[in-house]
Amino acid sequence: MAVLHEMTEGRPLPLIFKFTMPLLLGNLLQQTYSLVDAAIVGKFLGIDALAAVGASTSVIFLILGFCNGCCGGFGIPIAQKFGAHDYSTMRRYVAVSLRLSAVMSITIAILTGILCGDILRLMVTPDNIFTGAYYYLLITFIGIPCTFFYNVLSAVIRALGDSKTPFWFLLFSTILNIILDLVCILLLDWGVAGAAIATVVSQGVSAVLCYYYMMRRFQILRSTPDERRYDSRLARTLLYIGVPMGLQFSITAIGSIMLQSANNALGTVYIAAFTAAMRIKAFCMCPFETLGIAMATYSGQNYGAGKPERIPQGVKASVVMMLIYCALMLAVLLPGSRTLTLLFVEPSQTDILANAELFLHISVVFFPFLGLLCILRYTIQGVGYTNLALFSGVSEMIARILVSLYAVPAWAFLGVCYGDPLAWIAAVSFLVPAFVFVYRRLKQKL
Repeated sequence: MAVLHEMTEGRPLPLIFKFTMPLLLGNLLQQTYSLVDAAIVGKFLGIDALAAVGASTSVIFLILGFCNGCCGGFGIPIAQKFGAHDYSTMRRYVAVSLRLSAVMSITIAILTGILCGDILRLMVTPDNIFTGAYYYLLITFIGIPCTFFYNVLSAVIRALGDSKTPFWFLLFSTILNIILDLVCILLLDWGVAGAAIATVVSQGVSAVLCYYYMMRRFQILRSTPDERRYDSRLARTLLYIGVPMGLQFSITAIGSIMLQSANNALGTVYIAAFTAAMRIKAFCMCPFETLGIAMATYSGQNYGAGKPERIPQGVKASVVMMLIYCALMLAVLLPGSRTLTLLFVEPSQTDILANAELFLHISVVFFPFLGLLCILRYTIQGVGYTNLALFSGVSEMIARILVSLYAVPAWAFLGVCYGDPLAWIAAVSFLVPAFVFVYRRLKQKL
């Protein structure tokens, strides 16, 4: 039987750290999908192919971010009921979340698949990379049910305090993805489409295995026929929490799409530099996102257990870990950005290397704002105030749009480099007072 963990007793720092580490390894593996795809495409298929993969990055984040946000939101009521020891209602939430996932993922896959060509045209995708970008985006959208189900199953398992099991399935999925990348791109010569196929298939296999394992090994999730019955009241609760979390990612991504569209207009060299730098940055950002996810589970369990006083203690512990990591990243990325970019392009591509290095140097200086953003946003979401956290995404969107409209035309790629940092600062400016408000409300209610 799998081991479950409650985080309602004991010192927050070791509890959060122990929960975070396997989750971090899993998130790093998930980012390895993108790194492997981009590295193999860039090295073996060339700069145009690398730009084709990267031209739709923000659109993929828009759609998959919404899906992943919904999945994370579905896990919050489960974590709250687990913390309150109301296991019957918890199992009902699990059953309803799986039904909602099926309907939502298939609907999103159909709609986005139909519209992906129009989306790329709106993003000013250059003609020389349009076909490759189209097939990469289309296949990714077709595979949305695979991504959705894996993430909702992982959210359920994390809600029970188990961050290790999702890691093992991600490890398997990453290894399978690397093998399929090499087969599809090098042996079958499927080009950019092969990279997307490899990712979708590996995630689908991982989702099936994760479901089979969860239902066999987690006895606490074994439900009765009555508990598996659809409950519209529980569905409304899940959607009330999950959809705002998904929209928060999507709203954030709208600003990213504007920023990437402005960058696309600068040409293939800048698209390739942006793609390589974003893959490296996404990998380095994993610990921030992981700490946030850990805080969502921690705050959800403690809220369910009626212990709101432990929530700010967890925030303080997470901030300490986050600042230590920021110092480490500063020491790594300032001297090593150009070397890391060589994973994607040849040494002769000096313009791409220089622009990617500039992007990473600016980003890493502002990482503490990103870390605080993730910790506070997920903490607020974990206690059910997802609508409030949604407004931080609006702040990010507005900042990126302003950069796209004014900074990029004036300063070209330098303006693109400041898009994300300014968005992080805008979100944190909203989230700090929002967290103070939420904590005061919790103390009054419990």
